[in-house]
Amino acid sequence: MDASAADLAALQGRWEQVSLEADGIADPPDPYSGPGVVLTIRGHAFHVHHPGGETLLHGVFELNAASVPKAVTWIDAIGDDAGKPLPASYELEQDRFVFIAADAGGPRPMVFRTRMGLTMREFRRLG
Repeated sequence: MDASAADLAALQGRWEQVSLEADGIADPPDPYSGPGVVLTIRGHAFHVHHPGGETLLHGVFELNAASVPKAVTWIDAIGDDAGKPLPASYELEQDRFVFIAADAGGPRPMVFRTRMGLTMREFRRLG
């Protein structure tokens, strides 16, 4: 199994968002976040929702674990960025998943620190 397939397999399931940083600001107001927000990954599809079930975002993604840093491209199916590839980098360590994404059209982030146009989200696996 190649590294991307291994990471894809490891990402399957439910993850709770534990931190958010956008445009250099920790925990800013965000329509896709909030207490208890859950990211569910099935295959190459993702679904972000409140614990009560309200969908905040969904779409598909592609991984490239061979790049340095590891790369993920998100494509939202709804919202302001629907259909636009969002270049991101990620780290995956057991029950911790973090990614930093650029706005559509921006370059893929190479460091895990935000500035204008970058959003970083951290998740922990739910049992």
